[in-house]
Amino acid sequence: MEAQSLPAALALVAGGGAGLSPEKRAALGVSLPLLQRNYRFERVWFWGCIQGVRGAYYIAEGLRPDRAAPRIRLYSLNCLDWSLLTPATKEMLAQAEQLKGRFQGDPSFEYSFAEINPQAAEKLFEGGKEPIIKEEARLIATIEQIDRAVGIVPRGAFVKTPLGSVHENRHFEGLSLVEAKKLSSYFHFTEPVNLKNKTLLEKANLDPSTDFLDSLEHDIPKGSWSVQLEKGGAVVVLRSLLWLGLTFYHVPMTKQYGYIYFGTGEKNMDLPFML
Repeated sequence: MEAQSLPAALALVAGGGAGLSPEKRAALGVSLPLLQRNYRFERVWFWGCIQGVRGAYYIAEGLRPDRAAPRIRLYSLNCLDWSLLTPATKEMLAQAEQLKGRFQGDPSFEYSFAEINPQAAEKLFEGGKEPIIKEEARLIATIEQIDRAVGIVPRGAFVKTPLGSVHENRHFEGLSLVEAKKLSSYFHFTEPVNLKNKTLLEKANLDPSTDFLDSLEHDIPKGSWSVQLEKGGAVVVLRSLLWLGLTFYHVPMTKQYGYIYFGTGEKNMDLPFML
């Protein structure tokens, strides 16, 4: 969610128990504008917090003019001092999927693959790599997984130019209340997968400038999103049941929207059995 509107946005998602202490809010109010200035970001989003056993990781994302470009992510242990995270690689994502259990809260903590997957550890050892993964690498991969799976935006909030770049839609004035309650009105803000599989007949009714992403209505498993009206019906809130702790909000007929994550960084693998 937007760093500038963070206090108001946190109040809108507080119904799910997500929140920050006054001290952390004050620290973010000081450090995020400095982050934007020092790194020359066009916008800064406060992504959320991954809670570990001995500490928490607070995550921010820096955005460039082209919103389709890879986001630059940073983490902090105290909401004041920020460290850059390297881009996620396929190897990081594959290794992180094998790790189970809580984060420790220490970026230098090392997980041993010999204890988790002896076969994978043996292949790494034969390839001249140490059979370990640092928690910082797991953090990078987990943020990427969450963003790909449940990072969402309202339909029409972004437009794609004929050259392929993606920008904020200046004419977006929010969804109507009727549309805001539909899963089809929200898109995954990542490279589309299902859209490429649509037939020409299905694509005929789509606007290529706004309908260039995958909508939530076809998410698997079906029922992985909870849609609720809060604040007397003034705010539409979507919560992910796949990545518990991800909350998206939108105030209909306004430009106010965003998502934030407050959780342990663990995927809810039991969801198919809960539906």
